[in-house]
Amino acid sequence: MSWERTEVQVRPGAEADLVALTELYNHYVRETSITFDTEIFTPEERRPWLLSHPEDGPHRLMVATEPTSRRILGYVTSSSYRAKPAYTTSVEVTVYVAPDAGGRGIGTLLYKALFAALAGEDVHRAYAGIAQPNEASTRLHERFGFRHVGTYHEVGRKFGRYWDVAWYEKEL
Repeated sequence: MSWERTEVQVRPGAEADLVALTELYNHYVRETSITFDTEIFTPEERRPWLLSHPEDGPHRLMVATEPTSRRILGYVTSSSYRAKPAYTTSVEVTVYVAPDAGGRGIGTLLYKALFAALAGEDVHRAYAGIAQPNEASTRLHERFGFRHVGTYHEVGRKFGRYWDVAWYEKEL
């Protein structure tokens, strides 16, 4: 399945994307509180993450690319919410957009593609944790029907300070 908007294509992530996806994620590790990882990854260290998102099933990885350069502009995942069997119909979703690609609707495009792909899966709820403050991510999730269900206060420490994480859920 390929989604197009303003010269952007969305497709399932592939092994060939590993280096670019790792570089994109490492930007957020180094520069932001959006992820609570504190050390950058090598592509080999990220490989298990990539392989845990096949092209079908409830755990997906989709990438947005420019059609001519094929440069990755962002990615979205649905992952296991928790390891216990009763949680299998719930997923945790996340989206990352290249720092120079913000404001182009990439996050919206990625979530549209992801939720369309999940429509045929046995998934009941999607959850998203948003480190605060992050107005853009909050707006994106609310546009997709996520509702705030609670906040973990000072749950993570990065860059010498504590961060809250607001949790959102969406019925699928």
